[in-house]
Amino acid sequence: MMAVLLLLRDIFGQELAITQLRQAQLAGRVPHGLIFSGPNGVGKGTTARALGAWFLCDHPLADDSCGKCPSCHLVESGTHPDFHMIYRQLVRLLKKTSKARDLSIDVIKEYFLGPASRTPMQGNGKVFVIEEAETMSRDAANAILKTLEEPYGRTLILLLTDQPHYLLPTMRSRCQVVQFSGLSDDLIIGQLEAKGIDRATAELAAHLAQGSLGPAIRWTEDGLVQRISPLFERLASAIAGHPSDDLPKFIADVSAQQVLAEQARDPNISKDQATRDAVVLHLRFASEYLRAQFTSDLDAGKKLRICRMIDDIAQSQIYIEGNVNVNLVLEHVGNRLR
Repeated sequence: MMAVLLLLRDIFGQELAITQLRQAQLAGRVPHGLIFSGPNGVGKGTTARALGAWFLCDHPLADDSCGKCPSCHLVESGTHPDFHMIYRQLVRLLKKTSKARDLSIDVIKEYFLGPASRTPMQGNGKVFVIEEAETMSRDAANAILKTLEEPYGRTLILLLTDQPHYLLPTMRSRCQVVQFSGLSDDLIIGQLEAKGIDRATAELAAHLAQGSLGPAIRWTEDGLVQRISPLFERLASAIAGHPSDDLPKFIADVSAQQVLAEQARDPNISKDQATRDAVVLHLRFASEYLRAQFTSDLDAGKKLRICRMIDDIAQSQIYIEGNVNVNLVLEHVGNRLR
């Protein structure tokens, strides 16, 4: 449930995207299909809710929703019958054993095609927000094309993605792209400090999040940021030629803690997929740390060691994403780093 409905005027750091949307709305030229493209956690989802609220508002203002009408309150509470959030984990409501690795045709049929063909409940139109649109299966992507081109009634379809090149060309041709940019570290640090996070933790979170406020907040609240320093300490020892024997177990343990946090947020999440995502995330942090340590003043031996470690971590990420057993992969990378 949303604690508060953010209006378009409340969204910060995305002035160009908001201006583009407002100009289109004021000119009466908002297309029924939009692609919100940009890094995760920079405001695409928040903007989608704000634009959807404006689209469905009973008493819309010239440049925003009123934020006070029954329709706005329903969007705020997450119970508007014509505002549809679609994401890959919904498949677990249809098939409890599904791993939700992609946005399946079953989800699209049940939560998009069905509602899109019906008359809106409130009468102002229908809004569909498809998260991680790049994860749509081929069948799912093809299934939405007709609705994207000729929706039934007044309809707004928003595709959110950080990898627009994975969308079908026929899908991109039916939509207008709105580009979202990464946020500055100073902005992210300021937002975290406003939530009571100490400066050092806020700076590390901003560094890890690479311009994405959402992950910075989530990882701080989960304790991930606070747990990452011991990983970097182990990598520093390995660079110096003293690798830690417990690195596989350490990555497994911190990843398991992250999975618990993800399950608390979404009880329907696949534990296997959440585990793989958490391990890949920590390996990504490890690789980024190693790249940052590669400086011109290092001796040749340490430079070679860092290059080999980066290669080993990259191969391990490929193994995990290729569905190889996670424990075997961690043991492999631990042995390689030793």
